Amino acid sequence: MSDPQNTQPNPETLQGAPSPEELEAAQAANEADAIAAAQAEIAALQAKNAELADQFLRAQADVQNARRRADEEVSKGRKFAIEGFAESLLPVLDSLEAGLAVQDASVEHLREGTEATLRQLKSALERNKVIEIAPPAGSKFDPHLHQAISMVPAPGQEANTIVGVLQKGYTIADRILRPALVTVSSPS
Repeated sequence: MSDPQNTQPNPETLQGAPSPEELEAAQAANEADAIAAAQAEIAALQAKNAELADQFLRAQADVQNARRRADEEVSKGRKFAIEGFAESLLPVLDSLEAGLAVQDASVEHLREGTEATLRQLKSALERNKVIEIAPPAGSKFDPHLHQAISMVPAPGQEANTIVGVLQKGYTIADRILRPALVTVSSPS
């Protein structure tokens, strides 16, 4: 039996237990491993941060380049939007100048030349989506396409029916460029 008074440690129980120096060394090794792991994680995160910062700067540069190209395209579009329209009007100008250059043209020749030039002009307008609004008499008044200048009594016709066209209107690409000026029938 063991003597409670005996305070000396049993050598058999001490043999398997680590000494305080060994515990301290193990703890230091664990701390060194944890520090090394934390430093490796910090290095990896710094590398990832640098990569993301680089990607961000590249994306920002791409956005600025796209914005600049879009601004240039809009600027060119505005600058040259009328170029096609002007090109289609040049033959009309040439025809008018050629007609005026003829010194001894007869009335018939002038009329034929004017009619041909008018056809050229209408064709140029249609190619550029400028469409004529010329409502026939008796059609219903449409405030989106027509502008009523006056109301006249028209027996036998329903109110707000077009009686006559004073000036043709025009649309450009489905948008009103100028409404047709019309006279409409008044209510009876």
